[in-house]
Amino acid sequence: MKSMNISLPDTMRDYIEEQVKTSGYSSASEYFRELVRQDQKRKANEHLEAMLLEGLNSGIKSEMTPQDWEDIRQSVHQKIEKRKGSK
Repeated sequence: MKSMNISLPDTMRDYIEEQVKTSGYSSASEYFRELVRQDQKRKANEHLEAMLLEGLNSGIKSEMTPQDWEDIRQSVHQKIEKRKGSK
């Protein structure tokens, strides 16, 4: 793991030190890693939402039929059984 130095105003540094003390982080590095993980997750969710919206807005819209729902149920059940079998 490589290190990275950053410069912060005193107020931010004080805030980070307080978060480390009160939120159960073992170090400022752990706190920053958690912030980066949260940001990565947020951006991945934004990307997923954008892709879902793009999918919803593309193509011809049609009603879901009872057969469509049954196909989805069967697919989910197959995936669940497959996961159970691989454990």
